[in-house]
Amino acid sequence: MKITNIRVTHVNLPFDAPFWWTGGLYPGASKSIIEVETDEGVVGLGEAPWYHFGEVIKAEIAPALIGADPLDLADCEARCVPPWQITANTGEGAASVAFGAVELALWDIKGKVFGQQLYKLLGGAVRKDIKFSEYFSFRPEHNGAGGEMSAEAIRDYCLKMREEHGSSIFEGKLILGDPELEIRTVRLLREALGEKAEIKLDSNMQYSLTTARWLLRELEPFNIRNYEDPVATFEEMAALRQHSIIPFSTHVPDLKRAVALGAPDNFVCNFAALGGISRSLKFIAACEAMGKGFWCYSNDLGIMTAAYLHVSAATPLISEASQSLFRWQIGDVIRDGPFRQTNDVVRVPEGPGLGVELDPVEFRRWAKLFEDEGPMSHFHDPARPTHHRTLPLY
Repeated sequence: MKITNIRVTHVNLPFDAPFWWTGGLYPGASKSIIEVETDEGVVGLGEAPWYHFGEVIKAEIAPALIGADPLDLADCEARCVPPWQITANTGEGAASVAFGAVELALWDIKGKVFGQQLYKLLGGAVRKDIKFSEYFSFRPEHNGAGGEMSAEAIRDYCLKMREEHGSSIFEGKLILGDPELEIRTVRLLREALGEKAEIKLDSNMQYSLTTARWLLRELEPFNIRNYEDPVATFEEMAALRQHSIIPFSTHVPDLKRAVALGAPDNFVCNFAALGGISRSLKFIAACEAMGKGFWCYSNDLGIMTAAYLHVSAATPLISEASQSLFRWQIGDVIRDGPFRQTNDVVRVPEGPGLGVELDPVEFRRWAKLFEDEGPMSHFHDPARPTHHRTLPLY
């Protein structure tokens, strides 16, 4: 079997309403969908975490893989990704991420060739119902959606998710530049949801160490399951660890530094960003050996989410709920997408490979939106609130 063509299609998938994060209003995702075609008619699907990696695939990865055996993942990677010493010296990791997006498609091909689900290729399932958190954030109203711009509104939204979908795991960004508002919102959430509900938080590195020390002291009574990137660096997290028992997580996959410094405690990563499923499995195994937790990223479409489901099914360490923005996604590129959890879980797909297929109508719809509007921006809004990097004065 040989790779004959690699198609890259950029898509825009907006949320029903944008949400506030450290960079401003986040309106949705601009992704690249990858189709790896073979001379035997088997097509594998991949997904890049951001559209500009799709351009790297077009320019560098695709030409290198034409004629390669898609089942020989080691050879495919060697054709595309420089040795780590070169990457370390140049600081250029785009090829690794771009190949990681294509590598999902190679695993999809392998599963289809052998007629097996990805989780079986990875050794079998230790679980088939995969946990995902419900997400909350401050969101302005948009076409009848969103409107959660107060502590009370976020509390009511989470109660609605519990009532309608059986949700008991909640994660969110309370980023309006006001740590006191964050404390008040968490207090209302804990009072309304009860002690058994899980509450996780994420500041996107918003706070200074001084503010974070004070903030986490105030939050500890509310039994916070995890706080993602409360400060900007691992060194600051290590200092913050001396003042707080709340676990920390990060998207920055620097395991050596985390072990050396003692913080953060957990990693939350996109598989393409780690270089593909094969490298992700190695990273997860290293996390387990070093006493660090791991779960999966959010804001991905159905192809990457399917990879998360299969790897989580086959990996004992991934017992924590992964992140999800499923409820806010107004569509997907796969049939019957987007995935959405009920009673906190999504069932792993049972089709061969990743177990998902493109919906041609929806795929074209979201590709046309990218063609018409260009990539979605997450970093500019003139009405963006001021973010406090220091302790507010009283």
